[in-house]
Amino acid sequence: MEKQWNFTIMSQTKFLFIVLSFGLLSFEVYAQDKLPLSDLLAQLETKFDIKFSYSVNDVKQVRVGQPHDSATLVQIINQLNANTNLNFEFLDERYIAVSVNNKNISICGIVYAENLNTPLFGATIAVTNSSNGTVTDVNGKFELKDLSANALVSISYLGFTSQTISAYNLRISNNGCTTIILQEHSQVLNQVFISKFLTTGLQKLIDGSTILNTEKFGILPGLTDPDVLQSIQALPGVESVNESIANINVRGGTNDQNLILWDGIKMYHAGHFFGLISAYNPHLTNSVVVTKNGTSSEYSDGVSSTINMSTKNEIGSELSGGFGANLIHADAFLEIPVIDRLGLHLSGRRSFTDFINSPTYNNYYDRSFQDSKLSTTKNPIDNTGDASEFYFYDYTAKLLYDLNDSHKFRANYIGISNQLEFKEPDQNDTEDNVSKTSILKQENIGFGAHWDAIWNTDFSSSISAFYSRYNVDAIDYNIDRKQQLTQANEVLETGVKIKTNYKFSNHLNFLNGYQFSEIGVLNGTTVNAPSYVTIKKDVLLNHALFSEVEYNNKTTYLRVGVRSNYFQKFARFIIEPRLNFKQKLNSHLALKLQGEFKNQSVNQSIDFEYNFLGIEKRRWVLADDITAPISESKQGSFGLEFHNNNWLIDVEGFYKHVDGITTSNQGFYNNYQFINAKGSHTSKGVELLLNKTERTYSAWLSYTFSTNNYYFQEFNPSKFPHNVDVRHSISMAINVNVLKNLEISIGGIWRSGSPYTKPLKDKETVKDGNTYSVNYDSPNRENLDDFMRFDASLHFQTQIAEKVRAIIRAGVINITNKTNVTNRYFKVNADNLDTTVQVDHNSLGLTPNLSLRINF
Repeated sequence: MEKQWNFTIMSQTKFLFIVLSFGLLSFEVYAQDKLPLSDLLAQLETKFDIKFSYSVNDVKQVRVGQPHDSATLVQIINQLNANTNLNFEFLDERYIAVSVNNKNISICGIVYAENLNTPLFGATIAVTNSSNGTVTDVNGKFELKDLSANALVSISYLGFTSQTISAYNLRISNNGCTTIILQEHSQVLNQVFISKFLTTGLQKLIDGSTILNTEKFGILPGLTDPDVLQSIQALPGVESVNESIANINVRGGTNDQNLILWDGIKMYHAGHFFGLISAYNPHLTNSVVVTKNGTSSEYSDGVSSTINMSTKNEIGSELSGGFGANLIHADAFLEIPVIDRLGLHLSGRRSFTDFINSPTYNNYYDRSFQDSKLSTTKNPIDNTGDASEFYFYDYTAKLLYDLNDSHKFRANYIGISNQLEFKEPDQNDTEDNVSKTSILKQENIGFGAHWDAIWNTDFSSSISAFYSRYNVDAIDYNIDRKQQLTQANEVLETGVKIKTNYKFSNHLNFLNGYQFSEIGVLNGTTVNAPSYVTIKKDVLLNHALFSEVEYNNKTTYLRVGVRSNYFQKFARFIIEPRLNFKQKLNSHLALKLQGEFKNQSVNQSIDFEYNFLGIEKRRWVLADDITAPISESKQGSFGLEFHNNNWLIDVEGFYKHVDGITTSNQGFYNNYQFINAKGSHTSKGVELLLNKTERTYSAWLSYTFSTNNYYFQEFNPSKFPHNVDVRHSISMAINVNVLKNLEISIGGIWRSGSPYTKPLKDKETVKDGNTYSVNYDSPNRENLDDFMRFDASLHFQTQIAEKVRAIIRAGVINITNKTNVTNRYFKVNADNLDTTVQVDHNSLGLTPNLSLRINF
């Protein structure tokens, strides 16, 4: 029996070997049927005693079929003219010239989904290294005219593997349009609902989140670069009341309530130049997904929103990159294919504000340092001198290694830094002529690694880990008091996440996972005169399990999940249900319902008393579940979406309640400024978006109405308006392709003024011992004047060599140079202690910018 079993195995093995050998032999013969054109031309020269004249670069990538031995020379030349983008011309009986056919062509295609055999509506069709492109219609069809036959056309659809096809192979012929089949990507169910949303490169996903593709991103009014955190403010419900991306408010929330992820690394620093420029280089940031509600249970923290940035994740076949500069900084990036399965992506950016002035820098400076020691001292910062320096930089590195097609490893590193030095001469130290230097450094570095594995067509897994460190170090000299103030704020976080995806069918996916994080926060303050030292360090461990089911067919999208958080220090469980539901009522109308519970354990404390040179100071503070509780939010929204004939009408009502806020992290300019109390805030409102997109233009108008209120039981009144209680907000813009390579964008913002608190009439100050302070009236009873601003941008690009293009962008913020007050507070009048002085913070004035980029 054993011999028979061995014989059977040997027989089956031999049979399998024969079958495989035959299959490999068949594949080899088929592969050899296509040969390089240069090889064929050499054969023809020998066989027919002729000579071809051609450029090696024109033919080196061309492969053609082997002609039959019986074919004549004329027949072969005719076939080459018909099947390649080359022109073969007889100069005489012996010499043949070969040249590239430069005649522009028209292309068309019909895009289908594999297996489903259904056309893909809204697939993105983009001509590589150009702004030309379109999207497929309801029948999956697309057309483009006046293209170079050598152009490459990228065809992509979220949830499917992209394809790049030569325009020549898509040319319109007697056989009609070319059929393109896209293979489904088994790991992604969340498909694109709106393929061109507001501008090129912005897409709306079916779960209601918005994805920004920076590589394909068009322009928005006022911007000269696809600034990640500036761009998302075009979305309804997302704005910054003081123009700073370090203070983005999502549905009435504060900036520290936004979870910011960069390739899975949690980041604690958002902006350069104190919030006027995003700290994340966009040229290797492939996509940004913004979620306001209905978040996946995979994510915690960020009780207002999740901003998830991802860098390019594929290893290219050849070196590519780019470099450029605007009137603030210069940058460069490279994508390096080291070997077949190993790649390296690098980027770097640095400002030149410490040695070159520009109108843009001067306006940014005036905006950032108004009402600070740098602008009010007798010897203010001199941009042209050596007394002071301000600069920033950031850099990233990513290692990509594909073990095989199913197992991929990625490692990332990011560094962000802002540095300011201010030298002030000591007028009292005349003998040594000493200058005292105040220093402010803000840094955030992060390291992350993850391994993605596809075990079979239905099951995949991912293991990731990250380390993030945020530091603020400040040394502030007070010349008059002979006092040195040293401040430090440090956040260290490490995290590990394990998750699995099981695909039950093409429509149903099951996600499970575990996440562990350790967060340590240090705050320290040292004063030399009088001597004072305080250092506080806290650590918090969090374990979380998450699970969700995602269902998506042509009419229904449903994602239901739950996240269970255990805080080890407090022995406390927090359960967070999540819901995201969308139902198409017909081909044009859909309703959506979203809800979530979320928490976060790290918040920012805003310190006005121990600030730096008069610049507002924000410190990260860890929850202790007593004076600094864990913030918890509950949010729900309901809306309707109408989409027809390239029109999008989106209406959504929302309600959000956040518990566990404190007076210290709200930045009050009133009598509650130095009182530590716990409270909550509630936001509710309606968002409306009208968007019309065509091939040559896109226009939109968004309107948000909301009410935002605080609740602090210890205060009287206990209920009063939120600091960002902006009742009405409108933004509108239009992008137009004036020429094939020229695009302009014009738009504006109008919103009602944010609240502020006035001193009590007839008794503006109060005295406590020898100290006078402002005696404020009821909190946030007054409102600033309405905010209004108009911006414009221009985008031009041109091909300067094969695979090399130049991009010129110009932008102007606040074209009308309107003075907008973004914040108002009062301080005691030094000349009359019974009165106060009003202090206004103004927005940017007319601010031009210009950028030049070279991409290859």
